[in-house]
Amino acid sequence: MIRQQTKISLFIVLLVLAMFSMARAEVLKPFVLGKTPTSFANPLKDPGSMPDVVEYTKALLTEQGFTIVGSYTPFPAATVICASHPDLSAAAAGAENGGFGAAQRVAVTEVNGKLQISYMNPAYLGTAYGLGKLKSISGKLAAALGHEQEFGSGKGIKEEKLGPGKYHYKMLMPYFDDIDVLNTYPDYKTGVKTVEANLAAGKGGTVKVYRIDLPGKDVSVFGVGIVQGDGPETGAKDTDKEILDIIDFQEIRSTAYLPYEIMVQGNKAIALRGRYRIAVHFPDTSMAGQHGFTKIMSSPGGIKKALEAAAGK
Repeated sequence: MIRQQTKISLFIVLLVLAMFSMARAEVLKPFVLGKTPTSFANPLKDPGSMPDVVEYTKALLTEQGFTIVGSYTPFPAATVICASHPDLSAAAAGAENGGFGAAQRVAVTEVNGKLQISYMNPAYLGTAYGLGKLKSISGKLAAALGHEQEFGSGKGIKEEKLGPGKYHYKMLMPYFDDIDVLNTYPDYKTGVKTVEANLAAGKGGTVKVYRIDLPGKDVSVFGVGIVQGDGPETGAKDTDKEILDIIDFQEIRSTAYLPYEIMVQGNKAIALRGRYRIAVHFPDTSMAGQHGFTKIMSSPGGIKKALEAAAGK
């Protein structure tokens, strides 16, 4: 009887501990909404002006130690600012394929006549890409731009289900580790030179947004915008605007999803698979419906085709 009571007590303790652990599991969301331009400490001449807000946002990031490496206007109502930081570069250099998270993306988007400032959640992307929680980066972004709320997923994703080799949207969908090899080269320098030249020429309808070289590594990460595709007559949804017009429809926009990345690592150019990258940034997207994945079935192939062209394949 005593032994049976002991077993029951142990079971109850383990159950309580498991419930406590589940309660403490952090839930993460992809994006963060910053403060509105009208609440900046130093009021802008015109808080409704996209160019003014973009430049002031860059200045705020610089004050927190970020280096602006590029910016990009995928469509007139949006600008994406990309920045590097020594802490972020060090984390990226220390993780397998971590260079995909080497740039911090910040967006200024006009929605219904008002400007939203948002950014990729470092804790979310850092966890997904194996860089860690990136607390220092989160703190600097909050100090610069505010942290009004996290968004991009209604319930969010539990931290332990988000990491490399763990998160995938549905069965048979790719993981973070399932990369696309876009091209191979004789050596790293040839690869970098090739991608630079092809982006400058706009191959595949692409445009260069930034380049970040990771410290102590033969690794360079290129931010790539896709501004031209196969054309609307084909029915393909492959440009940045075409894709976001379908899946980014909520009141708070997720423009900081852009741009894509090409990583020259050693003698190879690689990229995340489109189906994984879209899903990890928009985890609540339905499979069907007006804003579902079936509406952008051509997008992963179109993204890969454009990135391959930029990589020189």
